[in-house]
Amino acid sequence: MSPFTPEGILRHLLLALVLTSGQALSAEEFDLTGGIPGFGDRSTEKSLLDEISRIESRDGAYSADLPEQMLSLGLALQQQDRHGEAIEVFKRGVHLARINHGLYCAEQVPLLEGEIKSSIALGEYARVDELQGYMYRVQLRGLEGGDDRAAALIKQANWQFNAYQLNLGSQGADRLVNMWDLYRLAWTDIEAVHGDTSPLLLPPLYGLFRTQYLISEYRVENELPGGSFNTTMMNAKANRFYSYRSENYELGKGVALAIYKIQFNEHGQDSEQAIDALTAVGDWALWGGKFDEAMEIYQLALTELAERPDAQEQEQRLFGEPVPLPDLKGLRTLPPTVSAEEGNILLEFGVDSRGEVVDLERLDSNEDLDSAAQRLMRTLRNTHFRPRLEAGIPVGTDKLVRAYDIKP
Repeated sequence: MSPFTPEGILRHLLLALVLTSGQALSAEEFDLTGGIPGFGDRSTEKSLLDEISRIESRDGAYSADLPEQMLSLGLALQQQDRHGEAIEVFKRGVHLARINHGLYCAEQVPLLEGEIKSSIALGEYARVDELQGYMYRVQLRGLEGGDDRAAALIKQANWQFNAYQLNLGSQGADRLVNMWDLYRLAWTDIEAVHGDTSPLLLPPLYGLFRTQYLISEYRVENELPGGSFNTTMMNAKANRFYSYRSENYELGKGVALAIYKIQFNEHGQDSEQAIDALTAVGDWALWGGKFDEAMEIYQLALTELAERPDAQEQEQRLFGEPVPLPDLKGLRTLPPTVSAEEGNILLEFGVDSRGEVVDLERLDSNEDLDSAAQRLMRTLRNTHFRPRLEAGIPVGTDKLVRAYDIKP
């Protein structure tokens, strides 16, 4: 039995295994107002200030009724883009919630979320990092295993991904270990409630898949002064990182297969979702240097595509031209291409039958963009591609012209 048939795939799922988004976090990710119109107008702000004064006069400056009012006032300020003022209000609300309900009370979570949103808006990412860690500890104290805890775990894991991408702090390896552990725990919580084929498992699985791509590229020496080995890295977390690194290919493959299994069961063998997931298994094999294995998986994807009425269109989408890897949301390293008229850097290159970039040349003459163009060309040279397939056979592609709109 081929290991890449659906039946064979089930045998390759790793019992120990447990995301999308992970793109860079934006302030708009949080919507705490519930879409209430007019929430941020001045009249609302005045009414809230009056109510806060009334409560303080009646019950004192530490009244248990104040945190809720602080949340509303902070959100009103936030809606007016007065984020510095909002942060101070949220901070006071958190302080009052702790006094009245305890250090790890759930009442402070929406206030922390508000403070996080405004800190993101101001670009205070180091502060966001601290707040995310504290909010995670608060949430876990009050949550048992299940969907709610899984949601908190995924949210914290997504922040670890964002912090890694933002290069916050010096412990990149720690970030990667944290990401893996958090997504794995979320997977475990969801699987225990919903089973191992639930689509609810896809967010932590895609998070795990992104993490394995990052682990495959990470070099501890990149974060150490002078590039020398630092003995302080020899701790339990460092040991786990090296363990994940040593099993990187098999762990990533297991996660990719788990995603395929879910998409296969949920949408059907010849569905676009299942075929895309199967192609991603092949991409991981190609990324890991398993060229023959990748081609076998791509052939299976083509076989599944043949059953679809739009087979030619889907084949063109997946294999009609070279695709840069990783082809995964949040991990694409090349900027989006634009038309030649819109672009200010124009490059020509080829991709050989094994996915390597060849014959890279610059076609534009924008001298003020020389540094940016050199960086882009360096990234492109180091990018591996899913090669174009013709009749299921990998072939080289010459004279690809790509335009990019790069800010100086």
